Amino acid sequence: MVHCTLPPGEVTIAVRHRSVEEVWFCVAGRGQVWRKSADAEETSDVEPGVALSIPLGTSFQFRATGPEPLELVITTMPPWPGTDEAVAVDGCWRPAR
Repeated sequence: MVHCTLPPGEVTIAVRHRSVEEVWFCVAGRGQVWRKSADAEETSDVEPGVALSIPLGTSFQFRATGPEPLELVITTMPPWPGTDEAVAVDGCWRPAR
């Protein structure tokens, strides 16, 4: 399990995982998560208490939309295998960096 913090106004790069699934739980801040699979594409609002999943093979990207950092607790199944797990993909927002 990891605790992820994204500063206000920041946007991540979009990625897809090679072999893991994730469950996210928002503990602070506000943001949006974009997810795209072969079957569907959606953008979900997140705030404290909201949970969502990132199924295997799903492209995703997230951003902090509120005045406070977006904080997520993330569980990866199976455990994170290494640095080449995430593959960059085209997302719906321009990354902040």
